[in-house]
Amino acid sequence: MSQTNHPPALPANHPSAAAYGKVGVLVVNLGTPDGTDYWSIRRYLKEFLSDPRVIEIPMFVWWFILNLIILTFRPKKTGHAYEQIWDKERNASPLRVITEDQVEALRARFPDVVIEHGMRYGNPSLAAGMEKLKAQGVTKVLVAPLYPQYSAATTATVVDKISDWMAKQRWQPTLRYLPPYYDHPAYIGALAMSLKEHIAGMEVKPDVIVASFHGLPLVNCKKGDTYYCHSHKTARLLAEALGTAFVKTVDELGNRIGKGETLKKTKAVPPLFLAFQSRFGAQEWLKPYFAVAIEELPAKGIKNVLMVCPGFSADCVETLEEIGIGGKEAFEEAGGEHYEVVPCLNASELGMDMLEGLIEMELKGWIED
Repeated sequence: MSQTNHPPALPANHPSAAAYGKVGVLVVNLGTPDGTDYWSIRRYLKEFLSDPRVIEIPMFVWWFILNLIILTFRPKKTGHAYEQIWDKERNASPLRVITEDQVEALRARFPDVVIEHGMRYGNPSLAAGMEKLKAQGVTKVLVAPLYPQYSAATTATVVDKISDWMAKQRWQPTLRYLPPYYDHPAYIGALAMSLKEHIAGMEVKPDVIVASFHGLPLVNCKKGDTYYCHSHKTARLLAEALGTAFVKTVDELGNRIGKGETLKKTKAVPPLFLAFQSRFGAQEWLKPYFAVAIEELPAKGIKNVLMVCPGFSADCVETLEEIGIGGKEAFEEAGGEHYEVVPCLNASELGMDMLEGLIEMELKGWIED
């Protein structure tokens, strides 16, 4: 008499195997406070500035500076900056609002992929995002940090935090990471098209395009961080895509303006100049400094400026308040006449086409075309 071997019965509460095997994407951005009040800002700054990837000085020294000085006085100033750009309708920072919009747009473009988001600092956390994917049966995850240029203070710290979460999981999903896309043709093309469309609608044409990237201590790059090189390549490729010159000093800009090389006289697109913003502390950071350059430009005859921020995938406090409000005030006080900022790609059709292409490429082998 033959016997048939049957698999052992599963426990009554065992999840259905049909709920597993899905592909997911975790969209990642830097982070945001939950509110503009003192304690919300303080919690956010404490998490951000306690990251050894962000502050690369001995922690026993930094602990006293952070807790006794910075976290006592800076939350009020930072809170005021967020208050000026806070989305009152959705009661959230623009970065959170835009990231949520990007996720919704990606869900429409990838209906068979589970897409969630997480912030490296603040809420929703990266751990919360991974837990949401896990709960929906995702077994393959593309972690997509929306940082075009690589830095240990951005991309690497996302990897650190995801690794911390993975270390606590008995069952491990398969991971991939979206690589930096600082020189990807789709990214450069989207930036160039965004700039051309903005310039076409301007009443006062710019003398220069200033591409401002978030700054980094110079010592970080000397230790091997590639951020400076990535930023320069982005700016150079963007200038090439626009068909204009890539200018590296304010003096060179002044010389070009003196020769009549402005949009109104000779070129379809004015020269592009690179600068670095958000300098913090006394040590030397990447140059040229945005805060210094923007005050020097009017004296060189550069009265009309168009700002673009190619290091940011979404508008945030740095682009909207520091560049959009503070930069404009400094430029006009120095004698500048017209100052505009091109919005980041955000959840625009142009930006989402670019992100869709990048993500689709990284999901090859996991999803069908």
